[in-house]
Amino acid sequence: MKEIKKSISVLGCGWLGYPLAVSLIEQGFTVSGSIRNTEKKVLLQSKKINPFIVDVDQEKLIDSGFFSTEILVIAIPSKSTKGFQNLIAQIEKSSIKKVIFISATSVYPSSKILITEEHKTLDKPLASIEKLFLLNTNIDTTILRFGGLFGVNRNPGNFFKDGRIIKNPEGVVNMIHQDDCIGIIHKIIERGIDDIVFNACADTHPTRRVFYTKMKTELGFEVPVFEENHPIVMKTISSEKLKSMLNYTFKYNDLLAI
Repeated sequence: MKEIKKSISVLGCGWLGYPLAVSLIEQGFTVSGSIRNTEKKVLLQSKKINPFIVDVDQEKLIDSGFFSTEILVIAIPSKSTKGFQNLIAQIEKSSIKKVIFISATSVYPSSKILITEEHKTLDKPLASIEKLFLLNTNIDTTILRFGGLFGVNRNPGNFFKDGRIIKNPEGVVNMIHQDDCIGIIHKIIERGIDDIVFNACADTHPTRRVFYTKMKTELGFEVPVFEENHPIVMKTISSEKLKSMLNYTFKYNDLLAI
């Protein structure tokens, strides 16, 4: 008997959400995708993604039919606590059984020790939004704290314009490729993992000096200028928990080989 795939809604069909939605369609899922205006509606429809207009920053969410699903992936940049409180209220009234919330390693402070998921987070909006989900006993949530994002149309060599001084040259980078972001989300859906926090970034952590020099020169740009007297600020993120629990192997694990 053929397996019946679940329905999934992707809140935020942008740089990450759109290719994620496309990949889920290819895997046989029924997928709805949210946009904030009608400009991308035809594009989503061309990929068999059911388009909905949803804006969490508005007091009243539009197109509530978007929430008639089993799994919700949240991939939006909004940091509005009030907006997310409204969103959670909508989720609680819906058929959603699982939420995957895309967060970032920016919730962590700098540290000389290796940072795991147990590390204390900063007092900032993104961490507060995480807590809204983690403390809600009515919603099964997986928090994914991604490192710096790169991939299609996002080459790190373009992050700094020629002549711009790059700070903290001896600090390290914590990066993750778009393909690995999507692969990890697929693994979480496949395994049905709930109520957990994962860090997610490549295992290699070259210094900003080494990494951005390589990325910029390979694109034919000038050798970057660094602020040599900048105090070293360290933040090295561990993804061991994710790799172990999901049995996940990063596709782009060596940042100096991309």
